[in-house]
Amino acid sequence: MIDTHAHLDACDGDVAAVLARAREAGVTRVISVGTDVRSCRETLAICEAEEGVHAALGLHPHDAGKSDERDLAELRTLLAHPKAVAVGETGLDHYRDYAPRESQLSLFRAQAELAVELGKALVVHSRAADEATAAVLTGLPDDLPVVLHCFSSAGLLEPALERAWYVSFAGNLTYPKAADLRAAAARVSRDRLLVETDSPYLAPQPVRGQRNEPANVIHTLRALAETRGEEPSDLGRQIEANALEAFGLP
Repeated sequence: MIDTHAHLDACDGDVAAVLARAREAGVTRVISVGTDVRSCRETLAICEAEEGVHAALGLHPHDAGKSDERDLAELRTLLAHPKAVAVGETGLDHYRDYAPRESQLSLFRAQAELAVELGKALVVHSRAADEATAAVLTGLPDDLPVVLHCFSSAGLLEPALERAWYVSFAGNLTYPKAADLRAAAARVSRDRLLVETDSPYLAPQPVRGQRNEPANVIHTLRALAETRGEEPSDLGRQIEANALEAFGLP
């Protein structure tokens, strides 16, 4: 099993112990995500120290107001690392609006272009910005792997289905009031499904209120399988195959 989106650099405590618990639960691979230059460097250090961990490196929309060309240049350099398999997370967040929307859009476009140039998957954060996010993504080459991280954007479902983007579901899929997410999950093609924890955030319902970590992705897989009327083990194998394709993993 693979957790396709975790912030290992933000997990308090011993990352090695966190990963050991994941392996005990059957989660043998993790995509660890960097969100600014410092976070990306720390993420790569974890990747170098731990087997089964690869990196998605990006500049988060929350930091768009303070990111500049030097950060983009450093990101490009870091993405040359052999364990860097994706650009992101990047995107638009019009819910928090921690950065000017114009700055978010400029940074998002720059990283999307970088993903195209490098031939790496693009990991997308989108919140309350469906139309603007879709406008950027639909302008990208059809063969670029696009991953809609922590999917919760109803307005992006139709373009995702049309363009065969990967749709990744997190622990909020398991929440009692998340019927709309489960309805969306039932419509996504099996070969475009991913699951994630977004650790240390968004712990799934069985461990809600606790710090999340990669081992807990199994709860989201079970909820997803139940929603779709599939066996968890069979769906898990399909999702792992999807992740290997999306991120170009061996």
